[in-house]
Amino acid sequence: MTHYRSNVRDLRFNLFELLGLGDDLARFELDADTVNDMLTEVDRLATGPIAASFADADRHPPVYDPATYSVQMPEGFKRSYRAWMDAEWWRLDAATELGGQPAPRSLWWAVVELVQGAQAPVFMFGGGPSFATLLYRIGTPAQQRLAQIMIERGWAASMVLTEPDAGSDVGAGRTVAKQQADGSWHIEGVKRFITSGEHDLEENIVHFVLARPEGAGPGTKGLSMFVVPKYLFDHETGEITGRNGVYATNVEKKMGIKVSTTCELTLGANEPAQGWLVGDVHDGIAQMFKVIEGARMQVGVKAIATLSSGYLNALDYAKIRVQGPDLTRFTDKTAPRVTIDNHPDVRRMLMLQKAYTEGLRSVYLYTASVLDQGDAGMNDLLLPIVKGVGSERSWEMLTLSLQTLGGSGFLQDYPMEQYLRDTKIDTLYEGTTGIQGQDFFFRKVSRDNAEVLNRLFAEIEKVQDERLQAALADVREMVDTMLGWTKASAEQAEELYKVGQNTTRLLMSVGDLVIGWLLLKSAAIAEGKEQDEFYRGKIAAAKFFADTVLPEITVRRAILERTDNALMDDVL
Repeated sequence: MTHYRSNVRDLRFNLFELLGLGDDLARFELDADTVNDMLTEVDRLATGPIAASFADADRHPPVYDPATYSVQMPEGFKRSYRAWMDAEWWRLDAATELGGQPAPRSLWWAVVELVQGAQAPVFMFGGGPSFATLLYRIGTPAQQRLAQIMIERGWAASMVLTEPDAGSDVGAGRTVAKQQADGSWHIEGVKRFITSGEHDLEENIVHFVLARPEGAGPGTKGLSMFVVPKYLFDHETGEITGRNGVYATNVEKKMGIKVSTTCELTLGANEPAQGWLVGDVHDGIAQMFKVIEGARMQVGVKAIATLSSGYLNALDYAKIRVQGPDLTRFTDKTAPRVTIDNHPDVRRMLMLQKAYTEGLRSVYLYTASVLDQGDAGMNDLLLPIVKGVGSERSWEMLTLSLQTLGGSGFLQDYPMEQYLRDTKIDTLYEGTTGIQGQDFFFRKVSRDNAEVLNRLFAEIEKVQDERLQAALADVREMVDTMLGWTKASAEQAEELYKVGQNTTRLLMSVGDLVIGWLLLKSAAIAEGKEQDEFYRGKIAAAKFFADTVLPEITVRRAILERTDNALMDDVL
């Protein structure tokens, strides 16, 4: 039996009942029946061939050959990857000019959840069409032809951003670009932590590389983005003409997602690494952020998808694992033993997993749906919540999924230990949770004096639930306090330290608030339909979350308001 437990019923509930997707399908030349069929088919693909190599690819990861700078991928994983790419669901994310099928963003990310829940690296290696679409939209006419070639020949791609001595400090990057007489550039430097930087899944990999042109200024404003292919090619036909000077000089040994090749890439060490300036404009950081934003959404959805499967695996186990008597007959030695889903603390763990799973699913689908409504500002505000809160809460809840299984959860007989190993990275890459917190407050809240955030608060205010409204009031006070410190820092710079101590606290609190809001909206839809167990579960999850999680925000507010700067001088 596959490790993956999908939840297509909840995806459909969110898309059609919570978000009202059916009202918006006509402009995409789709209808509800077609969307339902699509989800059914992707689910079959995910629970079947995509999930099939999940454990084996972890136990037998890719093999790196330092003599040839090449990677041999596991055969089982190749079959999983090929099943996904050949099915061509990636067309839902590709430009129509490249053969794409227009689709709501919420539908696309629902598809992505199913694939990533089954085996996330399959989706991660398959990013070529998305990169091709970006290149087609921002590239020169010659680069638009490259985008077409990438689609026609199935080329892969990678984002090449991080350097050994400049992790999250992107502006400190030292990779240099030197312009050549023919209009191309030679790229020289070393990049680290490059996902999908080397493999044998496709005939070519097009690297999207940030580098600093000779003479450009320091910091992120001096960076430009270049396309640097693994193999050089004929720019009309796409035929391979020779090796380019970009090589994987190491593949990291990791805690999790072991089948995903995380590479050190060396460019221009022994031979030129030829690249082309994207769009013929020196606008690298803005261009790369278009990639980063998609990557952050992908990471959040990956974590949430894994949590969903972890919770459903834990629930299945709890319903068949017999241990101990009912708590009300604890002292009765003759009492029959019951399944552990009857024990109050196990039920607490399961309901918390359920609430966060379903709430976070609603958050990422809502975040995607606002793009279809043309509200890029709201999407921008919510992305750190999807990525930061999604990854942190999923990691935290997956520890409860494992805990539900007790000692068995620690064994490789069950997928829980791999889920945890594979999910921890989601709190780290594409910007750690701390960076998401800073991004959320400084770029998404403080920059516009909370204008977009207040629009979100106005929507939350419409749900008349006193527990939700109390949490909303607490979060508003937290935001106002932090904005006050920010304003005061113009006169006393150290006030920013108080802000910095609380950006992650604020992010997690706003995340819980939004989760509570969407759970309660879902419960309102479920009212009157309690004869269906699914809807009863919606009501129960919302009540549990509103009763046991939202009140915690009051405590966080009190902690925030007592913040001083003693921490900055204390001995560590």
